[in-house]
Amino acid sequence: MTIDAQKLGKFTKSDLRIGGLSLKGRAFLAPMAGITDIGMRRLAHRFGAGLTVTEMVAAGHFSRGDAANKLKADGRGLDLFAVQIAGCDPHLMAEAGRCAENAGAALIDINMGCPAKAVTNGFAGSHLMRDLKLAIELIRATVKAVCIPVSLKMRLGWDAQNLNAVELGRLAEAEGIAMLTVHGRTRAQFFTGQADWRAIGVVKKAVSIPVVANGDCASLEDATHMLAQSGADAVMIGRAAVGQPWLIGDVARFLADGEGVEGPSAGMRHSAALEHFETLLEVHGVSQGVRQARKHLAAYAEKAGIAQGAALRQRLVRLECPNEIRANLAQLFEEPRLRTAA
Repeated sequence: MTIDAQKLGKFTKSDLRIGGLSLKGRAFLAPMAGITDIGMRRLAHRFGAGLTVTEMVAAGHFSRGDAANKLKADGRGLDLFAVQIAGCDPHLMAEAGRCAENAGAALIDINMGCPAKAVTNGFAGSHLMRDLKLAIELIRATVKAVCIPVSLKMRLGWDAQNLNAVELGRLAEAEGIAMLTVHGRTRAQFFTGQADWRAIGVVKKAVSIPVVANGDCASLEDATHMLAQSGADAVMIGRAAVGQPWLIGDVARFLADGEGVEGPSAGMRHSAALEHFETLLEVHGVSQGVRQARKHLAAYAEKAGIAQGAALRQRLVRLECPNEIRANLAQLFEEPRLRTAA
C-alpha cells in the first residue's frame, strides 16, 4: 500500500524537535494508567516508537518518594522516555518535575486530560480545563523547575459548551510548554463517540509549537487520516497498542515512508509478549507479576487474530503458574502452518 506523501503531514519525513529534544519517529505511545508499565514501554521503544510516556504519576506521592509512583516513572532500559505527572499544587508539581528529571526523563508531560472521577474530583486531570488560572500556575511552576522540555496533554474542553483547548494551548505556549497533545474528545465524553480530529486542527492553527493528535488511532490508515484532518505533527496511540506494542513503530515507519508495513513475524511477537511477561515477574515478583500481566496477556491473545485466541485468552487470565503461562503464550504465537500440520 502506497499513499500520497502530501497526505501524511508536512513534517513526517524529518525529526520532530521538542525544545532541545529530537524525536526520530512521529508516532508516540500514550500514557495509560495501569497499562504503560516499563515492560510495554521498552517494547514500544524498541519497535520504533518516537516517544513513550509513563502512566500518570501523582505529583505529591512521587515527590515524597512513594515506591509505587517511582516504579511508574521507571525508565531503565530506555534511552529516551517521558514521565507524565498530575496534580493540583504548583509546589508539588515542580518537585515532581525535578524528580522525573533526576530519574532520567527526557521530557515531562503534564496531565490535564484524564477524565476519571478519582482524578477530576481531586482538582487534577481534565478538571484543570475548568480552572485555567490554576492550570497556568501548575504549568509555570513545572517549566521553571526543570531544564528539560515540558509538554501538556489535554482534551478539547470539559464539555461541548466549554471548548477551551485553543485558549489553554495559547496560554501554555506562552508559559514555555514545548508540545501539546490533544485528545479529540471532551471530558464529558470520556471515551465514547468518535474523536474529533478536525477539532484538534483548530488548536494546531492557534499555536506555533508541535501538536500531537490523540484519540482513536488504531491503524496505519487511521494515522494518515488523523494527520490529514488535524494537521498535527505526530500521532499518539493508546488503547490500540495494548497487546501489540509494535503498532506504534509500524505507524512511525509508515508515516515516514508512505508505504505499507509488514509488521513483526509471529516469532517476534511471541518473543515480545514473553519478554513483557518476564519483565513484570522481575519487577513485581511472581504472584503480583502474574496479576499485573493478565490484562496484557488477554490483549495479546485478543490481537493474535487466530481461531483459538478466545480460548487461550480465557486460559491465560486464569493461570497462576508462570511455566504454564509461558507454554500457552508459545501456543498463541505458533506459526499458522505448524498449527495446521498439528
